[in-house]
Amino acid sequence: MKISAAALLLFSLLLGAAHAANPPTTPPNIVVILADDQGWGDLSINGNKNVRTPNIDSIGRSGVVFDRFYVCSVCAPTRAEFLTGRYHSRGGVRGVSTGLERLNTDERTVAEAFKAAGYATGAFGKWHNGSQWPYHPNARGFQEYYGFTSGHWGEYFNPVLEHNGQPVRGKGFITDDLTDHAIAFIEQNQAKPFLCYVPYNTPHSPFCVPDEYWRHFEKDPVAQRGLDGDKEDVQVTRSVLAMTENIDKNVGRILRRLDELKLSDNTIVVYFSDNGPNSWRWNGGMKGRKGSTDEGGVRAPFLIRWPGHIKPGRTVPDIAGAIDLLPTLTKLAGVPRVGTKPLDGVDLSPLLFGTASQWPDRVIFSHQNGGVSARSPRYRLDSRGALFDMSADPGQQTDISAQKPDEAARMTRAVDAWRQDVFGAAAAATAAPAGGKAVAKNGKKVGKAQAASDDNRPYPVGYREFPRAPLPARDGVAHGGVKRSAGAPNSSYFTNWTSTEDTMTWDIEVHQTGTYAVAINYTCAAQDVGSTIELSFNSASITGKVAPAWDPPLNKGEDRVPRVGESYMKDFRPLELGTVRLEAGRGKLTLRAKQVAGKQVMDVRLIALTLQ
Repeated sequence: MKISAAALLLFSLLLGAAHAANPPTTPPNIVVILADDQGWGDLSINGNKNVRTPNIDSIGRSGVVFDRFYVCSVCAPTRAEFLTGRYHSRGGVRGVSTGLERLNTDERTVAEAFKAAGYATGAFGKWHNGSQWPYHPNARGFQEYYGFTSGHWGEYFNPVLEHNGQPVRGKGFITDDLTDHAIAFIEQNQAKPFLCYVPYNTPHSPFCVPDEYWRHFEKDPVAQRGLDGDKEDVQVTRSVLAMTENIDKNVGRILRRLDELKLSDNTIVVYFSDNGPNSWRWNGGMKGRKGSTDEGGVRAPFLIRWPGHIKPGRTVPDIAGAIDLLPTLTKLAGVPRVGTKPLDGVDLSPLLFGTASQWPDRVIFSHQNGGVSARSPRYRLDSRGALFDMSADPGQQTDISAQKPDEAARMTRAVDAWRQDVFGAAAAATAAPAGGKAVAKNGKKVGKAQAASDDNRPYPVGYREFPRAPLPARDGVAHGGVKRSAGAPNSSYFTNWTSTEDTMTWDIEVHQTGTYAVAINYTCAAQDVGSTIELSFNSASITGKVAPAWDPPLNKGEDRVPRVGESYMKDFRPLELGTVRLEAGRGKLTLRAKQVAGKQVMDVRLIALTLQ
């Protein structure tokens, strides 16, 4: 019998009553470190012999390791589930780019809960849940933010980042730089409780890493290989291993600084990753990788320590997930959650403290591109309807649905009920049936409730709390001959703008009528300088000339593996067009050329509209 999330939560509250009745007299600090595209098998604590991760491993050895911890199959959904304690589809997160990554503004976050309780809150790294206010991290409970809001970034050395909404230039390798700022935040707030969220963007591609780490692996034979060895790109694996050791060094820097500031005993440290490995490599024999809802795509490392409170050296075999972090961390800290929407996650403190003599059966659901996979403590029902005994068959080799029809039926009913609960009856009726592919309707495939065509949210502009609204190429639509610099939108720019018929548009909503300064981040070769351009919105427009020339080279010198499907980047400069009055309302922001002076107008990375 499936137990509801509410019943599970009540059960965990009762089991943790002893701790809850005596919340910590001094509120504990919280440090949450999130790796990007790091698989369960990428840590030495999980058996990887190719890599050394002593600092990350120490969190588990001095605390607790959750051996079966589940996240989403791609980045933005996991971040949304950590932030809210709710399945990502409930909060509007339907993908990883072009606006689909945005977390609805009526969702309440873990940062808002800790901020309301008097904590200093800061995030340092990859946000990936919205770029403009009120989707921006500064609007979601984080008082301090340094990093980038996109899904992935094309520059890892001295990158262009942002600090509380304003563009800045980072210093050195991106993971080192993010760590510098996280440590500075800890130092500045050491006298009061803080929540420090460090969402790194490695070992996500592009595969760039400093020489001091690369030289350890450059000619490494990579003795421990994945099951799909013929698919493995060993050069990518070497890069990931090198990037993982860089992450480990930076985790060590944070842990040492907590020791030096005498904060370790009163700081809860969490380490996990956002999805399965981003390439075929060793992952403990599990099936699937990033993008898959099979075990290898959604099982992630999860380690947590709290010296003096959590008994060290234990491994928890019970299933848990990113949805459980908000209720667990708020309970451990004695912080009330904010918001009234029901949580999908449960408080894991009984498992942390070893007080859960019996833990109820539960099912954790993984959703990607219309397919749903369900994981119980013993079984996994995959998105095609195959059932696997994960205790006897961790590699999902043998479908036992015929041998276990009652269990298969139970899991199928659970998936159907989850679909209806999350998407509603109408969407569930047109979605792929549990264990089946999307069905055809009127000659078209349906079943992807998260499809881009269903997302009707404009990009917001014009908030006094956050005057600068960035509108990157990622969020725009190219028309005519204009193309993206690469297939992956997240870190791309518009190019091949050659005609007065070409346009780029952004679906925006101006929140406040007013005067807006307009700047376009551009590059333009000397022989193409002088085109006349126009930016228009409803009845308003502004024109200008493309000048001076700015034609920097692509940054290609630091990659260890050539990029496939994602753009090499270059340094863009702002072209200041002046100011224009925009009326509140929704419409298409359109960029076009009125006259083309050379072979092409310019390349466009971003438009910034700043309320004056």
